Amino acid sequence: MANMIVDNAKVMSKGQITLPKEIREQLGIGTGDRVTLICEGDQVVMMNAAVYAMKMLQGGMQGEAAKSGLETEEDIDALVREVREEVEGL
Repeated sequence: MANMIVDNAKVMSKGQITLPKEIREQLGIGTGDRVTLICEGDQVVMMNAAVYAMKMLQGGMQGEAAKSGLETEEDIDALVREVREEVEGL
């Protein structure tokens, strides 16, 4: 695995941990940011919540363009032009 970081964190009395700086930097997490925790069996995967939300959206939308007949860049450009014309005509 590229960029693998192995580190430890101590669990405090309220269940809080401090994420090591290297991990925060790799995940792009700063003060006030949210994280998503995914527990699978005896492992927990932690992700930047914004990145997780985008991956879920992309997964849910996969294949939808083809179902709508949008198969080429030209199809998408034509749809964008059509929507813009509708909006501008309002």
